[in-house]
Amino acid sequence: MTRGEVETLRCDGLVSAKTEFPGGREFNYMVESSPASVNPGGFLSDNVLTVRLPETTVLAWATSEQVSIEGEQLLEDGQKLAILVEKDFVCLTQREGEDESDMYPHPDAHIIKGRC
Repeated sequence: MTRGEVETLRCDGLVSAKTEFPGGREFNYMVESSPASVNPGGFLSDNVLTVRLPETTVLAWATSEQVSIEGEQLLEDGQKLAILVEKDFVCLTQREGEDESDMYPHPDAHIIKGRC
C-alpha cells in the first residue's frame, strides 16, 4: 500500500480500489481496519474481496517502520488462507511511466546508490 493508502486506512478505516477487465468486468477489493477484529481475515462477497485487519495492528503498523501485516485464516475444509498486506516501496531501478511519489523509500536504496 502507498503512503496515502496507509494513512487513509489509519484515519478512515477503509481503502478500496478496483481493477477493470475487458467486457466491462471489474475486480473490486478493499482493506478495512476493524476494532472488532482480533486477527486478519479475508472475505469474498458480491465480487468484492475484503481484507479485514485489527484496528490496533493497523495503527501500530501505520506509525512504524514495520513493513507488513501477516496472518492466516482457517478455512472450513481445514486449509489456511495466507493474508499479507505490505507497504509499497519505491523500486530500486527506475521504470518508465511509473509514478512512485507516494511510495515508501526502499530500505535497500542506500546499497544501490553507493555502487558505480
